[in-house]
Amino acid sequence: MVLAANANAAGSHVGEWRHPDAWDRPAANIANAVRLAQIAEAGKFDLLFLADGNGVRQLDKPDLFRATSPSDRPGVFEPVTLLSALAMVTRRIGLVATATTTYDEPFHVARRFASLDHISGGRAGWNLVTTSNPDDALNFNHSEHVARDKRYDRAAEFAKVVKGLWDSWDDDAFPQDKASGTFLHPEKVHVLNHQGTHFQVRGPLNAPRPPQGHPVIFSAGQSETGKDLSAQHADCVFAIEGNLANAQRLYADIKGRMAKFGRAEDDMRILAGVTIFAGETEEEAEALFQQLEDLVSPAVGVDYLSKMLGRKMRDYPLDEPMPDFDDEHVGHTGIGKGILRVAREEKLTVRETYKRILPQMGGNMFKGSAKQVADTMEEWFTTKACDGFMIAAPVVPTGLERFIRLVVPELRRRGLFREEYEGRTLRENLGLTRPNNQLS
Repeated sequence: MVLAANANAAGSHVGEWRHPDAWDRPAANIANAVRLAQIAEAGKFDLLFLADGNGVRQLDKPDLFRATSPSDRPGVFEPVTLLSALAMVTRRIGLVATATTTYDEPFHVARRFASLDHISGGRAGWNLVTTSNPDDALNFNHSEHVARDKRYDRAAEFAKVVKGLWDSWDDDAFPQDKASGTFLHPEKVHVLNHQGTHFQVRGPLNAPRPPQGHPVIFSAGQSETGKDLSAQHADCVFAIEGNLANAQRLYADIKGRMAKFGRAEDDMRILAGVTIFAGETEEEAEALFQQLEDLVSPAVGVDYLSKMLGRKMRDYPLDEPMPDFDDEHVGHTGIGKGILRVAREEKLTVRETYKRILPQMGGNMFKGSAKQVADTMEEWFTTKACDGFMIAAPVVPTGLERFIRLVVPELRRRGLFREEYEGRTLRENLGLTRPNNQLS
């Protein structure tokens, strides 16, 4: 079972920052980031995941902006810079950061993650996103967000170019033989000469081939085009589904698409996003849940729901049924469709919907004693709903510490989770093969 930890120094609940156990001043705090990384590594987590964006949200809503959650990332480190620092204070845990294919260039992304892979000794991962926040476009010489179909078409070509650039050099291209005076072998460098719809990239990358061959590629798209992109290029997928049956369908769907791209199903790990409220008892977990619920005002809840759905939910009465938005482009990501599916299946009102999603930020929620949480995790893992979990703690750092102290031993007792890391690289610990150089 793969376990990933959210590396953002804020919990998964919108009201988390107001909780007495939450870190003070979590924005751009290196000491907090170091402690979180070391907590996760001590728990033998496979990786830390750092979400990211390129814009500050809620600027047009002063009252809500004042109460925004750190999880909205109004002030954070650039992710690869932060993970490069964390590589110096960790030894085995994977380090995964987000970078957009819509408002960046393949050469820049290839170079940053190749560098992180070398700095960390083979522990880097790139979370490929097409950018969910439309306002990010305004920071990159655009007057509006790039259309969805163009974003995904660009993303597929972007990923192809990045992987080609990582293969610019053979693994043994740099002998640096002092006796013979040979620094590199010219015949072991490969010029990409990519000429495509969106990019013209000659190469080679000015970095040696990464220790993992390719840093591990993550994605999270759950639209039809997003699932195809994952099936073609992703080593790991972050999946957001509101219940077991939907997760099983998504798992089979994504893995079932891999063959047409010449890939085996075992070439990918699917991680279910989940917020975990774990306690010594079921009652203790419920008490924490209620504490956080009481810290969120209806205005903040409705605004968060609006953000997830891409709709102005203040236009709808709180205690009437959720509207059934059925157009293809609802929401910025697949999360929006997942929220609507849950609301429809459970016949939720607007108020009930935001209360349902706030504790898990649009993903799943497991709540209860260590045994109850482990039972649910085991069911999802053994019935092919996922290959592991992206763990979001409701309160940081105590939620992650509580999960490691209470739930991890129960998973180990069942033979579901490691006692020690299996390898030195992220690929080794995930059980993924090192890719061959496609240009050799």
